[in-house]
Amino acid sequence: MIKRNDYLEKIKDKMWNGSVKIITGIRRCGKSYILNEIFRGYLLDSGVNPNHIISISLDLEEFELLQNPRELSKYVREHVLDDGRYYVFIDEIQLSRKILKDGVDPAKVAKEDEPGIWFTFYDVLNSLNAKSNLDIYVTGSNSKMLSKDVATNFRGRKTEIEMHPLSFAEFHGWKGGDLVQDWDEFKTFGGMPQTVLERNDRDKIAVLNELFGNVYIKDVIERNRIADPALLEAIVDVAASSVGSLTNPKKLSDTIISREGSGPSAPTVRKYLGFLKDAYIFREAKRYDVRGRKYLDYPMKYYAEDVGLRNARLGFREQEDTHLMENIIYNELVRNGWSVDVGVVEIWGEERGKRVVKHNEIDFVVNTGFEKVYIQSAFSISDPEYRAREVLPLRKSGDSFRKVVITSGTSRLWTDNDGISYVGILPFLLKPESVVAR
Repeated sequence: MIKRNDYLEKIKDKMWNGSVKIITGIRRCGKSYILNEIFRGYLLDSGVNPNHIISISLDLEEFELLQNPRELSKYVREHVLDDGRYYVFIDEIQLSRKILKDGVDPAKVAKEDEPGIWFTFYDVLNSLNAKSNLDIYVTGSNSKMLSKDVATNFRGRKTEIEMHPLSFAEFHGWKGGDLVQDWDEFKTFGGMPQTVLERNDRDKIAVLNELFGNVYIKDVIERNRIADPALLEAIVDVAASSVGSLTNPKKLSDTIISREGSGPSAPTVRKYLGFLKDAYIFREAKRYDVRGRKYLDYPMKYYAEDVGLRNARLGFREQEDTHLMENIIYNELVRNGWSVDVGVVEIWGEERGKRVVKHNEIDFVVNTGFEKVYIQSAFSISDPEYRAREVLPLRKSGDSFRKVVITSGTSRLWTDNDGISYVGILPFLLKPESVVAR
Protein backbone atom coordinates (compact mmCIF):
# COMPACT_ATOMS: atom_id res chain seq x y z
CA MET A 1 0.00 0.00 0.00
CA ILE A 2 1.18 3.51 -0.87
CA LYS A 3 -0.25 5.41 2.07
CA ARG A 4 -0.40 9.02 0.77
CA ASN A 5 -0.34 10.33 4.36
CA ASP A 6 -0.27 14.00 3.35
CA TYR A 7 -3.62 13.66 1.59
CA LEU A 8 -5.11 11.58 4.40
CA GLU A 9 -4.23 14.35 6.86
CA LYS A 10 -5.80 16.98 4.57
CA ILE A 11 -9.03 14.98 4.43
CA LYS A 12 -9.07 14.32 8.17
CA ASP A 13 -8.59 18.02 8.79
CA LYS A 14 -11.78 18.80 6.80
CA MET A 15 -14.07 16.21 8.42
CA TRP A 16 -17.50 17.53 9.45
CA ASN A 17 -16.68 21.10 8.43
CA GLY A 18 -20.13 21.63 6.93
CA SER A 19 -18.87 21.64 3.34
CA VAL A 20 -18.82 19.18 0.47
CA LYS A 21 -15.25 17.95 0.12
CA ILE A 22 -14.20 17.89 -3.57
CA ILE A 23 -11.08 15.84 -4.38
CA THR A 24 -9.88 16.56 -7.91
CA GLY A 25 -6.96 15.55 -10.07
CA ILE A 26 -5.88 13.59 -13.12
CA ARG A 27 -7.56 10.20 -13.52
CA ARG A 28 -5.76 7.27 -11.86
CA CYS A 29 -3.69 9.45 -9.53
CA GLY A 30 -5.24 7.79 -6.47
CA LYS A 31 -8.41 9.78 -5.70
CA SER A 32 -10.63 6.69 -5.43
CA TYR A 33 -8.00 4.84 -3.45
CA ILE A 34 -7.54 7.61 -0.90
CA LEU A 35 -11.28 7.65 -0.22
CA ASN A 36 -12.35 4.03 -0.52
CA GLU A 37 -9.28 2.37 0.95
CA ILE A 38 -7.14 4.72 3.00
CA PHE A 39 -9.76 7.09 4.44
CA ARG A 40 -12.31 4.30 4.76
CA GLY A 41 -9.74 2.24 6.65
CA TYR A 42 -9.07 5.16 8.96
CA LEU A 43 -12.80 5.52 9.68
CA LEU A 44 -13.22 1.80 10.39
CA ASP A 45 -10.18 1.81 12.67
CA SER A 46 -11.78 4.77 14.47
CA GLY A 47 -14.89 2.70 15.20
CA VAL A 48 -17.22 3.94 12.43
CA ASN A 49 -19.94 1.44 11.55
CA PRO A 50 -19.25 0.16 7.99
CA ASN A 51 -22.98 0.53 7.23
CA HIS A 52 -22.55 4.25 7.84
CA ILE A 53 -20.11 4.60 4.94
CA ILE A 54 -22.01 4.97 1.63
CA SER A 55 -19.65 4.43 -1.33
CA ILE A 56 -20.71 5.13 -4.93
CA SER A 57 -18.47 4.92 -8.03
CA LEU A 58 -20.26 6.46 -10.99
CA ASP A 59 -17.76 4.97 -13.45
CA LEU A 60 -18.72 1.39 -12.49
CA GLU A 61 -21.49 -0.46 -14.29
CA GLU A 62 -23.32 -1.32 -11.06
CA PHE A 63 -23.79 2.40 -10.35
CA GLU A 64 -24.49 3.56 -13.91
CA LEU A 65 -28.14 4.37 -13.15
CA LEU A 66 -26.98 6.76 -10.44
CA GLN A 67 -25.52 9.05 -13.11
CA ASN A 68 -29.09 10.35 -13.12
CA PRO A 69 -28.98 12.89 -10.26
CA ARG A 70 -32.46 12.01 -9.04
CA GLU A 71 -31.50 8.34 -8.75
CA LEU A 72 -28.30 9.37 -6.98
CA SER A 73 -30.22 11.37 -4.40
CA LYS A 74 -32.72 8.56 -3.91
CA TYR A 75 -29.96 5.96 -3.41
CA VAL A 76 -28.15 7.96 -0.72
CA ARG A 77 -31.35 8.77 1.17
CA GLU A 78 -32.43 5.13 1.12
CA HIS A 79 -29.14 4.10 2.74
CA VAL A 80 -29.41 6.61 5.59
CA LEU A 81 -31.34 4.47 8.06
CA ASP A 82 -31.07 6.45 11.29
CA ASP A 83 -29.93 9.76 12.79
CA GLY A 84 -26.34 8.60 13.25
CA ARG A 85 -23.42 10.12 11.40
CA TYR A 86 -22.92 8.90 7.82
CA TYR A 87 -20.02 9.35 5.40
CA VAL A 88 -20.94 9.63 1.71
CA PHE A 89 -18.27 8.91 -0.94
CA ILE A 90 -19.17 9.63 -4.59
CA ASP A 91 -16.44 8.81 -7.10
CA GLU A 92 -16.12 10.53 -10.53
CA ILE A 93 -18.94 12.99 -9.89
CA GLN A 94 -18.39 14.65 -13.28
CA LEU A 95 -20.11 11.63 -14.87
CA SER A 96 -23.40 12.71 -13.32
CA ARG A 97 -25.80 13.96 -16.01
CA LYS A 98 -28.03 16.98 -15.88
CA ILE A 99 -31.78 16.47 -16.39
CA LEU A 100 -34.68 18.85 -16.86
CA LYS A 101 -36.46 19.92 -13.71
CA ASP A 102 -39.99 18.61 -13.34
CA GLY A 103 -42.66 20.51 -15.28
CA VAL A 104 -40.20 22.61 -17.30
CA ASP A 105 -40.77 23.25 -21.02
CA PRO A 106 -37.41 24.44 -22.48
CA ALA A 107 -39.21 26.05 -25.41
CA LYS A 108 -40.90 28.49 -23.05
CA VAL A 109 -37.78 29.49 -21.12
CA ALA A 110 -35.87 32.69 -21.87
CA LYS A 111 -32.26 32.13 -22.92
CA GLU A 112 -30.86 33.92 -19.87
CA ASP A 113 -32.85 31.58 -17.61
CA GLU A 114 -31.77 28.33 -19.28
CA PRO A 115 -29.12 27.39 -16.66
CA GLY A 116 -31.87 27.25 -14.04
CA ILE A 117 -33.99 24.64 -15.81
CA TRP A 118 -31.58 21.80 -15.10
CA PHE A 119 -31.41 19.48 -12.10
CA THR A 120 -27.74 18.57 -11.52
CA PHE A 121 -25.42 16.93 -9.04
CA TYR A 122 -24.95 20.37 -7.48
CA ASP A 123 -28.61 20.31 -6.45
CA VAL A 124 -28.23 16.80 -5.05
CA LEU A 125 -25.09 17.58 -3.06
CA ASN A 126 -26.45 20.86 -1.70
CA SER A 127 -29.60 19.11 -0.55
CA LEU A 128 -27.74 16.21 1.05
CA ASN A 129 -25.20 18.56 2.62
CA ALA A 130 -28.05 20.34 4.41
CA LYS A 131 -28.56 17.18 6.47
CA SER A 132 -26.47 17.57 9.60
CA ASN A 133 -25.68 13.86 9.89
CA LEU A 134 -24.05 13.54 6.44
CA ASP A 135 -20.39 14.26 5.68
CA ILE A 136 -19.93 14.28 1.90
CA TYR A 137 -16.81 13.57 -0.18
CA VAL A 138 -16.69 13.53 -4.00
CA THR A 139 -13.93 13.00 -6.52
CA GLY A 140 -13.69 14.39 -10.04
CA SER A 141 -11.26 14.34 -12.96
CA ASN A 142 -12.27 17.57 -14.63
CA SER A 143 -11.02 21.00 -13.58
CA LYS A 144 -14.27 22.59 -14.81
CA MET A 145 -15.65 21.40 -11.47
CA LEU A 146 -13.44 24.09 -9.97
CA SER A 147 -14.52 26.86 -12.30
CA LYS A 148 -15.80 30.21 -11.09
CA ASP A 149 -19.35 28.80 -11.16
CA VAL A 150 -18.66 26.15 -8.50
CA ALA A 151 -18.69 28.56 -5.57
CA THR A 152 -22.10 29.75 -6.69
CA ASN A 153 -23.45 26.26 -7.36
CA PHE A 154 -22.30 25.00 -3.98
CA ARG A 155 -23.48 28.21 -2.30
CA GLY A 156 -20.01 28.65 -0.84
CA ARG A 157 -20.16 25.36 1.05
CA LYS A 158 -17.38 23.35 -0.56
CA THR A 159 -13.79 22.48 0.24
CA GLU A 160 -11.31 21.69 -2.52
CA ILE A 161 -8.48 19.17 -2.19
CA GLU A 162 -6.38 18.78 -5.32
CA MET A 163 -4.57 15.46 -5.66
CA HIS A 164 -1.51 14.69 -7.79
CA PRO A 165 0.56 11.67 -8.78
CA LEU A 166 3.22 10.63 -6.28
CA SER A 167 5.81 13.26 -5.41
CA PHE A 168 9.45 12.20 -5.38
CA ALA A 169 9.38 12.19 -1.58
CA GLU A 170 6.42 9.79 -1.61
CA PHE A 171 8.05 7.69 -4.33
CA HIS A 172 11.40 7.43 -2.54
CA GLY A 173 9.71 6.83 0.82
CA TRP A 174 7.82 3.89 -0.65
CA LYS A 175 10.70 2.48 -2.71
CA GLY A 176 13.31 2.96 0.00
CA GLY A 177 16.13 2.43 -2.48
CA ASP A 178 19.28 4.34 -3.34
CA LEU A 179 18.42 8.04 -3.59
CA VAL A 180 20.11 8.65 -6.95
CA GLN A 181 18.74 5.44 -8.50
CA ASP A 182 15.24 6.31 -7.31
CA TRP A 183 15.62 9.77 -8.86
CA ASP A 184 16.67 8.28 -12.20
CA GLU A 185 13.60 6.00 -12.19
CA PHE A 186 11.26 8.80 -11.10
CA LYS A 187 12.30 11.29 -13.78
CA THR A 188 11.92 8.54 -16.39
CA PHE A 189 8.66 6.84 -15.38
CA GLY A 190 7.04 9.44 -13.13
CA GLY A 191 4.78 8.95 -10.15
CA MET A 192 1.47 7.50 -11.35
CA PRO A 193 0.65 4.92 -8.64
CA GLN A 194 -0.19 2.17 -11.12
CA THR A 195 3.19 2.67 -12.79
CA VAL A 196 5.14 2.78 -9.54
CA LEU A 197 3.73 -0.57 -8.47
CA GLU A 198 5.01 -2.35 -11.58
CA ARG A 199 8.31 -4.20 -11.10
CA ASN A 200 10.06 -3.87 -14.46
CA ASP A 201 10.56 -1.18 -17.07
CA ARG A 202 8.61 -2.98 -19.79
CA ASP A 203 5.48 -3.19 -17.63
CA LYS A 204 5.85 0.44 -16.54
CA ILE A 205 5.98 1.55 -20.17
CA ALA A 206 2.92 -0.58 -20.99
CA VAL A 207 0.93 1.00 -18.15
CA LEU A 208 1.88 4.54 -19.17
CA ASN A 209 0.94 3.92 -22.81
CA GLU A 210 -2.36 2.36 -21.76
CA LEU A 211 -3.17 5.31 -19.49
CA PHE A 212 -2.43 7.91 -22.13
CA GLY A 213 -4.05 6.17 -25.07
CA ASN A 214 -7.04 4.35 -23.61
CA VAL A 215 -7.85 6.50 -20.60
CA TYR A 216 -6.82 10.14 -21.04
CA ILE A 217 -7.05 10.62 -24.81
CA LYS A 218 -10.23 8.57 -25.03
CA ASP A 219 -11.75 10.48 -22.12
CA VAL A 220 -10.95 13.89 -23.64
CA ILE A 221 -12.36 12.82 -27.02
CA GLU A 222 -15.61 11.51 -25.55
CA ARG A 223 -16.13 14.33 -23.05
CA ASN A 224 -15.59 17.09 -25.62
CA ARG A 225 -17.06 15.25 -28.63
CA ILE A 226 -13.91 15.69 -30.67
CA ALA A 227 -14.45 14.74 -34.31
CA ASP A 228 -10.75 14.64 -35.26
CA PRO A 229 -8.82 12.50 -32.73
CA ALA A 230 -5.67 12.64 -34.87
CA LEU A 231 -5.56 16.42 -34.47
CA LEU A 232 -5.88 16.12 -30.69
CA GLU A 233 -3.01 13.63 -30.62
CA ALA A 234 -0.84 15.92 -32.75
CA ILE A 235 -1.43 18.76 -30.28
CA VAL A 236 -0.62 16.43 -27.38
CA ASP A 237 2.68 15.52 -29.05
CA VAL A 238 3.84 19.10 -29.65
CA ALA A 239 2.77 20.15 -26.15
CA ALA A 240 4.71 17.22 -24.66
CA SER A 241 7.78 18.20 -26.69
CA SER A 242 7.50 21.80 -25.53
CA VAL A 243 7.43 21.37 -21.74
CA GLY A 244 9.61 23.97 -20.11
CA SER A 245 9.85 26.09 -23.27
CA LEU A 246 8.16 29.40 -23.91
CA THR A 247 5.42 28.90 -26.45
CA ASN A 248 1.88 29.89 -27.46
CA PRO A 249 -0.96 28.37 -29.52
CA LYS A 250 0.31 30.04 -32.73
CA LYS A 251 3.78 28.56 -32.27
CA LEU A 252 2.37 25.09 -31.55
CA SER A 253 0.12 25.42 -34.63
CA ASP A 254 3.13 26.35 -36.78
CA THR A 255 5.06 23.35 -35.44
CA ILE A 256 2.29 20.95 -36.46
CA ILE A 257 2.01 22.53 -39.90
CA SER A 258 5.77 22.25 -40.44
CA ARG A 259 5.66 18.55 -39.51
CA GLU A 260 2.47 17.54 -41.27
CA GLY A 261 2.24 20.02 -44.13
CA SER A 262 -1.08 21.27 -42.78
CA GLY A 263 -2.55 21.79 -39.38
CA PRO A 264 -4.95 23.55 -37.03
CA SER A 265 -5.40 27.26 -36.51
CA ALA A 266 -4.13 28.90 -33.34
CA PRO A 267 -7.70 29.23 -31.91
CA THR A 268 -8.23 25.49 -32.44
CA VAL A 269 -4.97 24.69 -30.65
CA ARG A 270 -6.00 26.97 -27.80
CA LYS A 271 -9.34 25.20 -27.50
CA TYR A 272 -7.78 21.74 -27.48
CA LEU A 273 -5.18 22.80 -24.93
CA GLY A 274 -8.11 23.88 -22.77
CA PHE A 275 -9.51 20.34 -22.99
CA LEU A 276 -6.14 18.90 -21.97
CA LYS A 277 -5.86 21.32 -19.04
CA ASP A 278 -9.39 20.48 -17.92
CA ALA A 279 -8.32 16.82 -17.75
CA TYR A 280 -5.20 17.79 -15.73
CA ILE A 281 -2.89 16.30 -18.40
CA PHE A 282 -1.04 19.60 -18.85
CA ARG A 283 -0.86 22.78 -16.78
CA GLU A 284 -0.28 26.30 -18.04
CA ALA A 285 2.09 28.72 -16.35
CA LYS A 286 1.59 32.37 -17.25
CA ARG A 287 4.38 34.92 -17.55
CA TYR A 288 4.69 37.64 -14.95
CA ASP A 289 6.65 40.86 -15.48
CA VAL A 290 8.56 41.07 -12.20
CA ARG A 291 9.52 44.72 -12.40
CA GLY A 292 6.36 45.89 -14.18
CA ARG A 293 4.21 43.80 -11.82
CA LYS A 294 1.79 42.65 -14.48
CA TYR A 295 0.87 39.48 -16.34
CA LEU A 296 1.76 39.02 -20.01
CA ASP A 297 -0.58 37.18 -22.37
CA TYR A 298 2.07 35.40 -24.46
CA PRO A 299 4.20 33.39 -24.55
CA MET A 300 3.61 30.97 -21.67
CA LYS A 301 4.84 27.53 -20.63
CA TYR A 302 3.12 24.18 -20.42
CA TYR A 303 4.10 21.42 -18.02
CA ALA A 304 3.04 17.78 -17.90
CA GLU A 305 1.19 16.67 -14.77
CA ASP A 306 3.39 13.56 -14.77
CA VAL A 307 6.75 13.33 -16.55
CA GLY A 308 6.38 9.57 -17.01
CA LEU A 309 3.21 10.09 -19.04
CA ARG A 310 4.96 12.77 -21.06
CA ASN A 311 8.02 10.59 -21.69
CA ALA A 312 5.92 7.60 -22.73
CA ARG A 313 3.90 9.75 -25.11
CA LEU A 314 7.14 10.71 -26.87
CA GLY A 315 8.45 7.14 -26.88
CA PHE A 316 11.15 8.10 -24.34
CA ARG A 317 13.00 9.87 -27.16
CA GLU A 318 13.23 13.39 -25.73
CA GLN A 319 14.85 12.88 -22.32
CA GLU A 320 16.44 16.28 -21.72
CA ASP A 321 17.38 16.39 -18.04
CA THR A 322 17.06 20.18 -17.96
CA HIS A 323 13.41 20.19 -19.07
CA LEU A 324 12.47 17.15 -16.99
CA MET A 325 14.01 18.70 -13.89
CA GLU A 326 12.18 21.98 -14.50
CA ASN A 327 8.87 20.14 -15.02
CA ILE A 328 9.32 18.17 -11.79
CA ILE A 329 10.18 21.32 -9.82
CA TYR A 330 7.05 23.02 -11.17
CA ASN A 331 4.89 20.04 -10.18
CA GLU A 332 6.35 20.01 -6.68
CA LEU A 333 5.65 23.72 -6.21
CA VAL A 334 2.05 23.33 -7.41
CA ARG A 335 1.57 20.21 -5.29
CA ASN A 336 2.39 22.23 -2.18
CA GLY A 337 -0.44 24.61 -2.96
CA TRP A 338 1.73 27.54 -3.94
CA SER A 339 0.85 29.90 -6.80
CA VAL A 340 3.46 29.58 -9.56
CA ASP A 341 4.17 31.86 -12.53
CA VAL A 342 7.00 32.19 -15.02
CA GLY A 343 8.94 35.38 -14.32
CA VAL A 344 10.43 37.82 -16.80
CA VAL A 345 12.81 40.68 -16.05
CA GLU A 346 13.54 43.42 -18.57
CA ILE A 347 17.22 44.28 -18.59
CA TRP A 348 18.75 47.03 -20.72
CA GLY A 349 21.94 46.19 -22.57
CA GLU A 350 23.90 47.08 -25.65
CA GLU A 351 23.86 45.30 -28.99
CA ARG A 352 25.74 46.54 -32.08
CA GLY A 353 26.24 49.91 -30.44
CA LYS A 354 22.57 50.39 -29.62
CA ARG A 355 20.75 50.19 -26.31
CA VAL A 356 18.24 47.34 -26.37
CA VAL A 357 15.99 45.73 -23.81
CA LYS A 358 16.23 41.99 -23.29
CA HIS A 359 13.72 39.76 -21.58
CA ASN A 360 15.49 37.55 -19.04
CA GLU A 361 13.63 34.64 -17.52
CA ILE A 362 13.11 33.63 -13.91
CA ASP A 363 11.82 30.09 -14.14
CA PHE A 364 9.36 30.37 -11.26
CA VAL A 365 7.81 33.19 -9.29
CA VAL A 366 6.32 31.44 -6.26
CA ASN A 367 3.75 33.02 -4.00
CA THR A 368 3.36 31.01 -0.79
CA GLY A 369 0.64 33.22 0.64
CA PHE A 370 3.09 34.76 3.07
CA GLU A 371 5.98 35.75 0.83
CA LYS A 372 7.27 35.66 -2.73
CA VAL A 373 10.23 33.50 -3.74
CA TYR A 374 12.11 33.47 -7.05
CA ILE A 375 13.38 30.07 -8.20
CA GLN A 376 15.76 29.31 -11.03
CA SER A 377 16.20 25.75 -12.35
CA ALA A 378 19.81 25.25 -13.49
CA PHE A 379 21.06 21.74 -14.20
CA SER A 380 24.66 22.76 -13.56
CA ILE A 381 26.37 25.95 -12.40
CA SER A 382 29.94 24.68 -12.62
CA ASP A 383 30.70 27.02 -15.53
CA PRO A 384 31.13 30.58 -14.17
CA GLU A 385 29.73 32.26 -17.27
CA TYR A 386 26.63 30.06 -17.29
CA ARG A 387 26.11 30.64 -13.59
CA ALA A 388 26.37 34.40 -14.11
CA ARG A 389 23.68 34.26 -16.83
CA GLU A 390 21.37 32.19 -14.66
CA VAL A 391 21.55 34.50 -11.64
CA LEU A 392 21.47 37.78 -13.64
CA PRO A 393 17.64 38.07 -13.69
CA LEU A 394 17.57 37.25 -9.97
CA ARG A 395 20.06 40.02 -9.24
CA LYS A 396 18.19 42.47 -11.51
CA SER A 397 14.71 41.77 -10.13
CA GLY A 398 14.75 45.11 -8.31
CA ASP A 399 13.43 43.75 -5.02
CA SER A 400 14.55 41.87 -1.93
CA PHE A 401 12.46 38.71 -2.22
CA ARG A 402 14.29 35.46 -1.57
CA LYS A 403 16.09 33.96 -4.53
CA VAL A 404 16.93 30.26 -4.96
CA VAL A 405 18.79 28.32 -7.65
CA ILE A 406 18.00 24.60 -7.79
CA THR A 407 20.72 22.50 -9.40
CA SER A 408 21.07 18.82 -10.19
CA GLY A 409 22.43 16.49 -7.52
CA THR A 410 22.40 16.35 -3.76
CA SER A 411 24.16 19.53 -2.60
CA ARG A 412 22.82 21.05 0.60
CA LEU A 413 21.35 24.54 0.80
CA TRP A 414 23.97 27.30 0.84
CA THR A 415 23.95 31.05 0.16
CA ASP A 416 26.45 33.21 -1.73
CA ASN A 417 27.59 36.75 -0.95
CA ASP A 418 24.76 38.24 -3.03
CA GLY A 419 22.16 36.51 -0.86
CA ILE A 420 21.23 33.97 -3.54
CA SER A 421 20.70 30.44 -2.21
CA TYR A 422 21.62 27.20 -3.97
CA VAL A 423 20.37 23.67 -3.35
CA GLY A 424 20.40 20.31 -5.13
CA ILE A 425 17.21 18.98 -6.68
CA LEU A 426 17.03 15.95 -4.38
CA PRO A 427 17.20 17.81 -1.04
CA PHE A 428 14.64 20.24 -2.45
CA LEU A 429 12.20 17.51 -3.47
CA LEU A 430 12.52 15.70 -0.15
CA LYS A 431 11.76 18.86 1.85
CA PRO A 432 10.52 21.64 -0.44
CA GLU A 433 9.04 23.64 2.42
CA SER A 434 12.50 23.99 4.00
CA VAL A 435 13.65 25.76 0.82
CA VAL A 436 10.57 27.74 -0.22
CA ALA A 437 8.61 28.42 2.96
CA ARG A 438 11.31 28.49 5.61
